[in-house]
Amino acid sequence: MLKTFLLNLKLFLLYSSSHKLRTFLTTLGLIIGIGSLVLIVSLGNSAQKSIAVQMQKLGTNLITILPGGSEEGKPASQLFSSQEITTLKYEDAQALKDTPGIVALTAYVRGTVVLNYLNKTKNVLFSGVEPEYLLVENTQIEKGRFFNEDENESMAKVVVLGWQIAKDLFQRSDPLGKKIKINNQNFKIIGVMKKRGKIMFFDYDKEIFLPLKTAQKIILGIDHINFIRAKAVNEKLIPLISTYFKKTLRYRHRITEAKKDDFTIKDSQQMLDIFYKTTNTLKLFLAIIASVSLLVGGIGIANVMYVIVDERIREIGLRKAVGAKNSDILYQFLLESIILTLIGGVIGIFLGILAEFLISVIANRFGLLWPFIISWPSIFISLFVSFLIGLFFGFLPARKASQFSPAQAMRYE
Repeated sequence: MLKTFLLNLKLFLLYSSSHKLRTFLTTLGLIIGIGSLVLIVSLGNSAQKSIAVQMQKLGTNLITILPGGSEEGKPASQLFSSQEITTLKYEDAQALKDTPGIVALTAYVRGTVVLNYLNKTKNVLFSGVEPEYLLVENTQIEKGRFFNEDENESMAKVVVLGWQIAKDLFQRSDPLGKKIKINNQNFKIIGVMKKRGKIMFFDYDKEIFLPLKTAQKIILGIDHINFIRAKAVNEKLIPLISTYFKKTLRYRHRITEAKKDDFTIKDSQQMLDIFYKTTNTLKLFLAIIASVSLLVGGIGIANVMYVIVDERIREIGLRKAVGAKNSDILYQFLLESIILTLIGGVIGIFLGILAEFLISVIANRFGLLWPFIISWPSIFISLFVSFLIGLFFGFLPARKASQFSPAQAMRYE
């Protein structure tokens, strides 16, 4: 059996070495398909790992309340709405602050402003938050201080700069106490945040922080908030706290049926689960698209194998004349088909891994946390799929080769 395998392998190598371009083009569809599958799965796994690590940075004991209802296990409608949902109010956040089991809670409003200092102008993101923000987000001040509750209630025009914003505007000079213009209004700088970097693809160092009411009333001119975030004492208390939040908000919003909720409560794990479900669905969808390349590659294998069989009919006749059976010929050409697809599969796997590595390097160079992950299950599955394609699409050409009679094959020109 081993001798037969080695003989057939030698015949394949001799033939393919004399038709290098054809061999490459034959496997190209499989290379693209397998490479795409490996890359898609690896990218999906890397994205999931990246988000999981970043969620750990934010904290696994966070509870977020978003405006707008949602179905169980699905994102809040606010995330997909073209219009801003205004069902959450500042007073809602205040009513939840005495909830047992929470460390801190803050309401948020977010937007974009024009920031001016001397001859420098920047469009920057801002977060309007309450003093408890530092506790909720587990972050710190590097210079100066954060604003207090009196400054929030009085809508004071004070600002805390993100680390990168402070560096861009003031270089090495001290920004504390200096005035900057935000939407053409003077604000006093009272602090600079400690360097935090990107979390969940959001760069916290490139935003500024304003007292919530200042941002809400003076900058945006609105009476609603974008969301609320609370930090639980520990993860075990999250279900009880979420239940309390629901009861309180339903009472305040006069809601009697759960399906009519105009808010959505998600904890860190739920948001991570939703992200996993979304990325898994996306991976499946993209994998189906990539599978079209495998189908095309399989058809290409079948067509080329038919051509190879026709070119080697005299060889088939000679082998049969010296005693080769139909099964030997079938085995020979089926083996060649499988080797072709496995070669394509291996090259595709290598290119998929290489592409994922390059994407990881480039992403990390730009400050994104993007781990390089090799999905071994996808590699083994890709090899198995390559084997099946070779077996399935090579069977009919191999069967055709095995059906030639020695006399018919020897007379073929």
